[in-house]
Amino acid sequence: MTARTTARVVVADDQTVVREGIVMLLGLLPDIEVVGSAADGEEAVRLVAECAPDVVLMDLRMPRCDGVEATRRIRADHPGTQVVVLTTYADDDDLFPALRAGARGYLTKDADGDEIARAITGVLSGEAGLSPKIQRRLLERVTEPVRTVPRPPDGLTAREVEVLRLVAEGQSNPEIARTLHVSIATVKTHINNLFAKAGLRDRAQAIRYAYRHGLAQPPG
Repeated sequence: MTARTTARVVVADDQTVVREGIVMLLGLLPDIEVVGSAADGEEAVRLVAECAPDVVLMDLRMPRCDGVEATRRIRADHPGTQVVVLTTYADDDDLFPALRAGARGYLTKDADGDEIARAITGVLSGEAGLSPKIQRRLLERVTEPVRTVPRPPDGLTAREVEVLRLVAEGQSNPEIARTLHVSIATVKTHINNLFAKAGLRDRAQAIRYAYRHGLAQPPG
């Protein structure tokens, strides 16, 4: 930890009751000061710029800007601020993107106050603040047999493939945004990028492209 003994923390969670509960819990812990709370990733990034906290406790699935993107931006622009994910989800689709984005800790919301405090202290000491459940998952992943995973065609990212699958399912941009817990603007950006990479003009072509490359299954 830095020379000061009190860790300055920002809490980011889109659920008001959960966010206020975390803030209240942290207020009971010694050597932790909550300096701000955010309802989405955009607000979290802004608060980090304003408050320069030591740690952000970051939910992942939030509107406007999700926790992974917010973590990436915070770690790029404010390297003195560490990020500890505090989320309901512990699956690979959430865990590994968050760690790759720069999160140094990862807890699930069943963590108690002592576990959260240890994670905050740990990341400020240069350690990984991972719950036992997450440590086991990482160990399992390391010891899993190596499997060759085909790369998406035309340089599509995993997120662009995910958006394409939802397009092929017939979801509109607002529906995709709700499914992925991102903004409609983010969905439009992904669609524009994948259209450009794959040389697609419209959603009908995108659906045929998804079927042809095995990225989605035709009905029936």
